[in-house]
Amino acid sequence: MREKGPPLPWLAPGDPFPDAASAWGASEPAPGLLAAGGDLEPNTLKSAYCAGIFPWYGPGQPILWWSPDPRMVLQPGQFRLHRSLRRTLQRFRQDAGCEIRIDSAFDTVIRACAAAPREGQSGTWIVPDMVQAYGALHRAGHAHSVETWVGGELVGGLYCVALGGAVFGESMFSRASDASKIALAALVALCRAQGVTHIDCQQNTQHLASLGAAEMPRAEFVQKVREAITKPELRWHFEPVYWADLLDPKT
Repeated sequence: MREKGPPLPWLAPGDPFPDAASAWGASEPAPGLLAAGGDLEPNTLKSAYCAGIFPWYGPGQPILWWSPDPRMVLQPGQFRLHRSLRRTLQRFRQDAGCEIRIDSAFDTVIRACAAAPREGQSGTWIVPDMVQAYGALHRAGHAHSVETWVGGELVGGLYCVALGGAVFGESMFSRASDASKIALAALVALCRAQGVTHIDCQQNTQHLASLGAAEMPRAEFVQKVREAITKPELRWHFEPVYWADLLDPKT
């Protein structure tokens, strides 16, 4: 393996992104790495996601921009509802003390996600600047939290980016058994109810694959994003009736 990849574009704030297809390939040290630098302003983040690009970097690193090939994607219609999770969701739906909330505690959710390392990683990639940036994106109406509440307590959740009909999953956390899976199932149910066809999961993990996510060529993914962002914005409110499509037997 080469010790260094090709020269990495360095972005000044406001610079346009390189084409996603120019990201480092499988033979390079960091497959999917596209550029460094720039800023995390809401408009910059929107431009990145519209082009199939996202930021991901650790403490002490510059902002790094990625567009992996292939891309891990969950089609809501292919969500794999295992028997144990189905039973958990059925109990959750029937319990008056359990509820899904949207955007009621975004800042708490992203900070909880920052405290929980990603699968296979020892540290966090949600550095303080990222927390601040996605908070600003949330206030601009393009980042959302899906929250699992039990007995008035936030026990799990996730946050995502949404542009038109395109949804980009970011990170999850759990303080109780299956709490993050419940939030993901709620996001899937919301997306199914509103005609969303793909949820970006960024990178392949065993956990995501077990839930039905699969890899997609980057070029195909970018094309689907371009189509989805032209659709109307989603209604970010969870209706309990959304559970029916996941849990009730089809007639």
